Amino acid sequence: MNDIRDAPTVPRLEGDPNAPLDLAAFKQAFRRHAAGVACVTARQADGTPVGFTATSLASLSSVPPLATFNMARTASSWSAIAETERVIIHTLGARNRSLAERMSGPNALRFIGEHWHEGPHGLPVLNDVTSWMVGHIVERVTVHNGAVIVVQIEEGGLGYEDEALLYHERMYRVPGPEAAL
Repeated sequence: MNDIRDAPTVPRLEGDPNAPLDLAAFKQAFRRHAAGVACVTARQADGTPVGFTATSLASLSSVPPLATFNMARTASSWSAIAETERVIIHTLGARNRSLAERMSGPNALRFIGEHWHEGPHGLPVLNDVTSWMVGHIVERVTVHNGAVIVVQIEEGGLGYEDEALLYHERMYRVPGPEAAL
């Protein structure tokens, strides 16, 4: 077994050789940390649907049923999340790769098409996901330029079972020998 002391030091960031070593270490480590893929949807005050991919979804408690996700307060969806009472959290599987790409792409294109419908509380529900949960936001914890959002789950639904969809090394992947989709 290799000792971590034998590992090479963190190289400088490609494209930004002047980035501080702590930033380089952080970015490179989290690129290698596989994470499940979820999407969060809500509505802006004017009724416009908003949504984004989140790799930070985590369960916090089962009684009461609480989940968390993180986001940058500079994100295009932040203003809606900062003011809304409810969101829908969707978990994605392997067949949802194109949906994950759409929801992480240009904000103006995320809700063009028939890949979603109006659900409980008028919130956007993404079609054909592995599960979705309506959550009432119970807390927003500001941390530096980000926020941890705590959501109490109220209801939800299951889609078809699917292989896991992971985000790893800046790509959506399915575990196994043919990792990249």
